[in-house]
Amino acid sequence: MNLIIRLLLTAGIVIILAHFLPGVGLQNYESAIIVAIVLALLNAILKPILIVLTFPITIVTLGLFLFVINACVVLLADKFIDGFAVQGFWTALLFSILLSISQSIVYSFLKEKKK
Repeated sequence: MNLIIRLLLTAGIVIILAHFLPGVGLQNYESAIIVAIVLALLNAILKPILIVLTFPITIVTLGLFLFVINACVVLLADKFIDGFAVQGFWTALLFSILLSISQSIVYSFLKEKKK
């Protein structure tokens, strides 16, 4: 149940970001849900592989290369989904940063208190 709530919240954040960010397009609400699912799958499967493969450059850049990996994941989601469009790398980078910040703020309200 928590996964479904997180996916719906991410879809809502994607809708808001697509509305306010120039260069990010979204066709409809169904596309936002598909974007949330595809981003979750790419972050679960592909992102750890990319992090391991780029570990030396991540160390040299003090972790800043992880922003590039996030932007690449967003661009890859753009290629997979017809109703979602990101115009360029810098837009994808800004979108991924704002999505990550928004998700961490919203998800912090979902944490259950440990007994």
